[in-house]
Order: sequence, then structure tokens, then C-alpha cells
Amino acid sequence: MAKSPAKKASAKPGALILGVGLDSDGHKRVTKGPNFALVGGTKETHAEMTEKAVKINEKLAKRGKQLHEVSREEFDDIAHEVGLRRNEPNNN
Repeated sequence: MAKSPAKKASAKPGALILGVGLDSDGHKRVTKGPNFALVGGTKETHAEMTEKAVKINEKLAKRGKQLHEVSREEFDDIAHEVGLRRNEPNNN
């Protein structure tokens, strides 16, 4: 049976950081990089998201890992190191 041309034999496991800036100054911004996609935000917000995503990739590289290879806990540690904090829901 022939393989579908749409499927690649060496497909990588899926892992992606998606950043969405909810503030706006009227410009549409989209930035893609290795394992991240960022959309929206003001110039400042978008720049901050880009900086954090790049730093996360640098930290992963220093650990010799790819995004899809880290646990949630390890990702949280890396995110914390670059200045990101998890927002916990308020259970009121």
C-alpha cells in the first residue's frame, strides 16, 4: 500500500508554543519560529512574547532537548526562568 504524499515518513512529534497578545494598536503581528507562533499584541507586547519564546528555545538547547521532549513540570521551570508565570484560576 502506497503512503499518502500528504504524510511525511519523518514527521516530528507536535509541540508548539502559541502566544496570543490580546491588546492591540491596530497593527496585525505574526511571528513564527522554531516550535512557536505568536499573534497579536501591541508592538511592546509582541516584542516581549518574542523575547520569551526565543529565551525558552535557548534554555531548551542548553539542556539538549526539544520542546516535545520536556515534561510539563520541566517546561514550567524553564518558563519561570525566563519570567513567565502560570495564571491559576480563581475559584470563587
